Amino acid sequence: MSGAAPTKRILKTTVAAAAAGAVVLAPLSPLAQEAARSRDPLSIGIGQNAEFTRVEFGGVIGVRSRVSRQGDKVVVRLGTTAAPDVSRLKVDPPAGVKSVETRAARAGGTDLIITLEEGADARSGVADGAVWLNLYAPGKAPQGGDAAKPTTTDAVVPVKAESSADKTVLTFQWSTPVGAAVFRRGDAVWIVFDTAARMDMTGAKQLGPAKDARWAAGPGYTAMRISAPDGMGVAAQGQGGTWTVTLGGTGRADDGAATLVARMAGATKAIWLTDPLVGDRFAAVTALAPGKGYGGGRRTVDLTLIPTAQGMAVETGADDLRIEAAGDLVTLSRPRGLTLSAPSAGLETGDHAADAPKRAAYPAMIDEAWAATGEAGFSDRYRRLQDAAGLETIAAADDPRAPIEARMALARFLVGSGLNYEAIGVLNALIAKAPNLQGEPEVRGLRGVARVGVGRLEEAQVDFAGAALANDPATKVWQGYIASEQGDWEGARRSFAAGASVIDDFPPAWRARFGAAHALAAIETGDLAAAQQLLAYSFSQKAPATDQLTARLVQARLFDLQGDKNRALAVYKAVARAPLDGIATPAKLGAIGLEMDKGALSPDQAAQQLEQLKWRWRGDGTELAVIRKLADIYLKQGRYREALDALRGAGKRLSGIPGATEIQADQSNAFRALFLEGAADGLQPVQALALFYDFRELTPIGADGDEMVRRLSRRLIDVDLLDQAAELLQHQVDERLDGVAKAQVATNLATVYLMDRQPEKALQAIWGSRTTLLPAAMNSERRALEARALMDLGRFDHALEVLDRDQSNPAREVRADIFWKQQKWAEAAPIYEARLGDRYKTAGTALTPGEESWLIRAGVGYSLAGDRAGLQRLSGRYGPFVAGARSAAAIRVALDDNLSGVAGTGDFANLSSQADTFVGWVNSAKQAFRKEADAKAAT
Repeated sequence: MSGAAPTKRILKTTVAAAAAGAVVLAPLSPLAQEAARSRDPLSIGIGQNAEFTRVEFGGVIGVRSRVSRQGDKVVVRLGTTAAPDVSRLKVDPPAGVKSVETRAARAGGTDLIITLEEGADARSGVADGAVWLNLYAPGKAPQGGDAAKPTTTDAVVPVKAESSADKTVLTFQWSTPVGAAVFRRGDAVWIVFDTAARMDMTGAKQLGPAKDARWAAGPGYTAMRISAPDGMGVAAQGQGGTWTVTLGGTGRADDGAATLVARMAGATKAIWLTDPLVGDRFAAVTALAPGKGYGGGRRTVDLTLIPTAQGMAVETGADDLRIEAAGDLVTLSRPRGLTLSAPSAGLETGDHAADAPKRAAYPAMIDEAWAATGEAGFSDRYRRLQDAAGLETIAAADDPRAPIEARMALARFLVGSGLNYEAIGVLNALIAKAPNLQGEPEVRGLRGVARVGVGRLEEAQVDFAGAALANDPATKVWQGYIASEQGDWEGARRSFAAGASVIDDFPPAWRARFGAAHALAAIETGDLAAAQQLLAYSFSQKAPATDQLTARLVQARLFDLQGDKNRALAVYKAVARAPLDGIATPAKLGAIGLEMDKGALSPDQAAQQLEQLKWRWRGDGTELAVIRKLADIYLKQGRYREALDALRGAGKRLSGIPGATEIQADQSNAFRALFLEGAADGLQPVQALALFYDFRELTPIGADGDEMVRRLSRRLIDVDLLDQAAELLQHQVDERLDGVAKAQVATNLATVYLMDRQPEKALQAIWGSRTTLLPAAMNSERRALEARALMDLGRFDHALEVLDRDQSNPAREVRADIFWKQQKWAEAAPIYEARLGDRYKTAGTALTPGEESWLIRAGVGYSLAGDRAGLQRLSGRYGPFVAGARSAAAIRVALDDNLSGVAGTGDFANLSSQADTFVGWVNSAKQAFRKEADAKAAT
């Protein structure tokens, strides 16, 4: 392929936004590195993951801590008389811990006492210069091992290292003979002894080609994990209590037999361990010197024997595997017996036909040769591979003894032929019978590829995220493709860049798809030049028509962004004629948008076409794009209900599809524009209320949502829809607010209830929202409302007690109304007059209805009280207002002092009915609500 090198360079060099680097996460990282530990004599660190909480005691004093178990109590003896800072444990106890306390120990020092809940458990040990304690919630403790037994040994084992450029020799000097197991597991070498001790690493600071040695002591064992490059040899020799482990060089160990009962002279015990980086359990079988191990490794359906330099190491996916080490024999068994299968040294050595599909260069690579069928055709090749795999049907795994490689060959053929569902079935069946294959790179890679082929992108991501595929460039390509499909454009470009070196090794159809997906990511990140080159690469491949049309869609988008609208429209219209709805629908959508921009389509015509288009292709991002465009048109036309209906319908059905978050954002933004930014002000209040109730689930949480409700309630109050306004405010008080905000809304709610003549509910609103530290003005307003409600219920004395000495205008108004209802005319009249203030000085302006009511009641009160001086003063001041008053006749009668001593209470009944202060109060309350709305709008 003459163009391979240039096109490959394009993929490598035109990814402007790609970035290198990776982050590796461990299930539970060490709480602190030795160099970063606190310099204090005692430091207590706390870490947590989903399984347990770890407490580490570090420092010179902390490392001498002793852990013991006394029933449901774990006692940590700290070698210090100073009270340690355990406030974090006391205030926020870990899961499974009932209580935490400290007490002085009799022999000096301090005891930290941790009381466990019933069923909770604990483990303890020593690692990296600290004593650790793992606390497990009920039911969370791992099976096996001794519970919360302390590692109290004082034994210290010196470790010395002699290093060169390519080799490191570690010497462990035990005081007595101990058993050991030495083996490689992944990118680390494990050294496990059958006795607990502290490792003195002073003489092993430099490890040559190895690095990062960590050790931990548990109940009856000590384990060390050393990160070592892949391919570095491992050898072990023992003599009495001295063990020598060589990393690098040409270490060799004797080969053992892969049988259910293994012969290993001097086997001492089986120790179950958990890898802190991988998170799985495995077993190490230690043995006395001289050195012996398994050099090649073996695999059965139930277990895998890891190649070791000393001892034995066993991986298994079974929870009930038992390992017994006694004398010269190591017995491996399960309660119902092991599933016997021929031992295999790896996937490469399985028995399969010579022409079966071979492993690709990379675990997640598709080899173009896999789909070859030969002269006999597809059916014959399919049958032969299926027979070799021992499968009667694709989805079954009837023969667990079938060669592993034969099944892998069948899976390769299925993936290469595009039969991805069938490939997933074969691989799942293989893993079900041999769980240890879950970590095999090609198994994970092939299943991830097959899952991408059937659109199960999230499941494929899980496969590709495995540690076994961390360094596979083909996996990076698939991760880039998935990221592009999910709209993670930056992530797509980074992953495509990381896998650019192998893209040309894929079949042409996938090269075209990767090129188009990468080009789209480049467009979305603003790198149009790279997108153009990537599209040229995609078009250069001999891909099926479907993939070529997909690339043309991306090209039309590129033309649009480059300003070549006519060319973009031409491409969209050409692709829209394809008899493939999945491609024609997005092309038609693009054409509608461009024709609207050019004025060739009116909004109504575009909406009509989009309504038809949204039924043409459903269930993915294309439908979301159609609905978003349609909703945008409806919103601009003021057709709010249609817009929200369209968005809500898509949001419910397509919540898991990339782009669904934008739909949710569109709904929220539309609802916010309606009820927070004033777009719904043009609707009738009843229409606005109906729209709000139909879509009330879109009300945002927090201050914005509360303000929406208040705005709508104020509109309802204006048109006397008091029941509906009260319902909105009551929901805010009951469900959404606390503290001062709740008191403020409850004050408004009480006002609405009083306006609706429901004093009982007004009192409930006030009493149910009492709190301290309210502003003085709000307290005054609430007192006046409470007194008014009590007055309406006829509880006059109680109302006056609530007002107490409050001389604010609302309080004085209520106090006057109470005196009026009690027929205490002499007390009521002066208050009404005082409410008028200096209003008599502005005779040029007419009195408001409320002021006229106060004037009439003041005059009638003075007359009924026989206060001629007060009546004459009132008449002299407000006589000039009579001519322009709305209730001129009533005011004229109320100010006429000739009635004094002649008219009685009954004579003023009709006159007083014209001076209803309640109506004036309602009007002033509405005006206050309007002022509040205007103030909010201004800010």
